[in-house]
Amino acid sequence: MTKLHMNRRTLIASSGAVLATGVAGGLAPARAQSLAPTQSMRGGSNNYRPGAPIVERIGGGGFWMTGTVRRAGDGAPLSGQRIQIWAHTTEGHERDWHSHGATLTDANGVFRLEMPQIVPAFGQPHGHLAYDSEEFETVFLRPVMSSARDTTLEAHFVLQPA
Repeated sequence: MTKLHMNRRTLIASSGAVLATGVAGGLAPARAQSLAPTQSMRGGSNNYRPGAPIVERIGGGGFWMTGTVRRAGDGAPLSGQRIQIWAHTTEGHERDWHSHGATLTDANGVFRLEMPQIVPAFGQPHGHLAYDSEEFETVFLRPVMSSARDTTLEAHFVLQPA
């Protein structure tokens, strides 16, 4: 059995070997895997109204709908994408035109729209969101809140080119 004697020279030499092989053999940063597109959720398109206007806020506000929009495959953030939002709120039902509005994503693919507090409909507090422009495939989401007292709801889109 060979006995390894550690001194400063062998420590430096072995550290260099570990770094050299580690970068090529497993310690290198992981590459991003292909990001799968978001699938539409059941019930997501309920009460959808094509062409909802881009607004600064829906109603009196107090609740925030937020999220991100990225491209399938490489996960790049998508700016300028139109996201429509609607819900059953303290100010109206999700069927009502005044309960619908749209916003655009910023340079980082982030969207944020203030709206009235979401309240339970059919037993669950939930929102509806849609990406419905022509550059990517349409996606409808229906995220459910963990509590009717939550004041934010987050949803994320990964879009597949049309």
